Amino acid sequence: MTRFTIASFNVKNLIGADQEFYQFMSYTPEEYAWKQDWMADQIVKMGADIIGFQEVFEEEALIDVVNEADRRGIATNEVTLPDRKKRYAKKAIFRKLAYAPYSDAAVAFAPNANDGEPGQRRPGLAILSRYGFKGAPEVIQNLSPALKIPMRDLGGGDGGHYILSRLSRPIQKVRIPVGKRVITVFNCHLKSKLGEFITPEGADFAPESDLTRYDAVGRAMGALRSALRRMAEAWVLRDLIVTELKAGHPVMVLGDFNDGEHAVSSEIISGENPFKNYSWMLRHDAQNGSDRYSRDENKHIQEAVNSMRLHSAEKLFVRKSLRDMVYTSAFGGVFESIDQILLSRHFHPDFDSKIGEMEYFSAFNDHITDGSHFEAPYNKLASDHGQIMAHMQLFDAR
Repeated sequence: MTRFTIASFNVKNLIGADQEFYQFMSYTPEEYAWKQDWMADQIVKMGADIIGFQEVFEEEALIDVVNEADRRGIATNEVTLPDRKKRYAKKAIFRKLAYAPYSDAAVAFAPNANDGEPGQRRPGLAILSRYGFKGAPEVIQNLSPALKIPMRDLGGGDGGHYILSRLSRPIQKVRIPVGKRVITVFNCHLKSKLGEFITPEGADFAPESDLTRYDAVGRAMGALRSALRRMAEAWVLRDLIVTELKAGHPVMVLGDFNDGEHAVSSEIISGENPFKNYSWMLRHDAQNGSDRYSRDENKHIQEAVNSMRLHSAEKLFVRKSLRDMVYTSAFGGVFESIDQILLSRHFHPDFDSKIGEMEYFSAFNDHITDGSHFEAPYNKLASDHGQIMAHMQLFDAR
C-alpha cells in the first residue's frame, strides 16, 4: 500500500518584487519577502507530495518559495527529530513530524498564453510532484479548432453560436507515477465571476467599469459573459477528463473552479448525478406513455453515467467525518468552497474495483478573512483562498 497526499493551492499573484502584474499593482521587496515567508510556511505545514498551484506568474518565484520551504523544513527536522540512537526514535509520530524536502521533486509550469506587458500580466499554473511525471506534461489553452457551441432559438430556428478559441487560463494535464499506478492529474483555474466588459473602439475603458455612472444592466451582461466563458472552459476540461476515463485511467482534478460544488460549471466538470431508477423514465424514443427503459437498460445506463463521474474529496470527507463546513473562500459574508479536488470512482469507497481511497481531508483556511471585515487586506499578501489536501491510500496493483 502506498500513501500520498495531493493538494490545491491558489497562491494569489505570485511574482517577484517590483514587477507590475496588474495596473498599478506590484510588491515591494518587503511585501514579496512577507509573501514568500507565508507561502513557505504553508508548504511546510502541508508537506504534500503533489501540489497544484494557481496564479503563478513566474516559475522562478515558485521555485524560490519551495527552496525556502525546504530550508525551513530541514531546520525543523534538526530540532524535532530525535537522534537515531535514541530508543524512541522509531516512534510513528516522528515519521509524521518529519519534513520531506522537495530537492528531487519535479515542477511543471504552464504560462498563460494571454500574458501581456507589465500592468497587463496574466497568471499561469504549476504542479509540484515528488514522484516526477510520466511523459511530458501537457498544456491546453489555445483551441484548434475553436469550440463552437450552437444555440437553439426557442422558436425552433438557429439561435447563433458561442465560439471559444482560447481559455482564459491554461489547463495542465500530467501523468504521475505513484507506487505501481499512474494517475492522470488535471490542474485548472476557470474564469472568475468578475464581469467581462467590452471597451469600445477608441475608448480608454469599458463604460460599465465607470462606477460613477453605474450601469446595473451592463454589468449584469458582463457577469453573463464571464459565466458563459467559465462554463465553456468547464466543458473543455470535461472533454479531457472523459477521454482519460474512457481509456481506463484513474483521474484527479484539482484547482480553483471559481464556483461552488452545485454550480452548473462545477457539475459539468464532475458529470451527471445518475437518476435513481431509469426504469421509471419515459424512453427517448417513446411512442406512448408506457414506453419506459427496461431493467437491463437501467443497469447499463447507471454504469455508463457512474463510470464517467468525479467525486468531491471534500464531500466524501464530510460524509465520513460528519464535519459541518469546509470553505476555501470568503467574501461579503459568504463562505464557500470554490477550490476542489475531484476523484474518479477508482478512489470511491463504494466502488468494488477501487484502486485506493481517501483517508483524510485537510483544509488550511485560518488565514481567510471575510472581504467585509477590516482585516481583509491581510489577504493581499497571503492568499484569498484556503488550501485543501486529500490524504490518499493506494492499493498495490495485482
